[in-house]
Amino acid sequence: MPALRGDYFHSSVTFLVDHNADGAFGLVINNPIDIQLQDIFPELEGVQHGVVLLEGGPVEQDRIFFLHTPDKHYKHSLVVNPETTLSTSPEVISDLAGKDSPEHLLAIIGYAGWAAGQLEGELLADAWLVTPFNRDILFSSNHAEKPQAAAKTLGIDLNLIGPTSGHG
Repeated sequence: MPALRGDYFHSSVTFLVDHNADGAFGLVINNPIDIQLQDIFPELEGVQHGVVLLEGGPVEQDRIFFLHTPDKHYKHSLVVNPETTLSTSPEVISDLAGKDSPEHLLAIIGYAGWAAGQLEGELLADAWLVTPFNRDILFSSNHAEKPQAAAKTLGIDLNLIGPTSGHG
């Protein structure tokens, strides 16, 4: 939302993986970075996989997460919803190298985290627009269009929102 202008999360789409009394955990899904997976995993050198590395948030940017469709399941995977699984398993890289990866896959470095009550405070301050889950938006390769596509699920055009919308 416009309240985040100039903030790390400005124009971001964040997939909320977990939210409970202790806080929240999410992954930004529309911020591609210039680093390639091959730069981190040499075993992918020369393998055409089409997976773009995304910056998932400012926390632990030395950690890689994979959001993918549930057609593949890995040890210690977390089923987020019936259409999305979160994995941190090195087997994902092996499957990419062997061209046996899930149908849709996002590789994400770092994450977004909120302490207990922090995200709720940001929601009350109109910092975020909460939209329903949409598999097509999550796995879309058009990262620049994800914010507008997510807002459109609520019938909202982000170009028409002023800087002090909502409770302000």
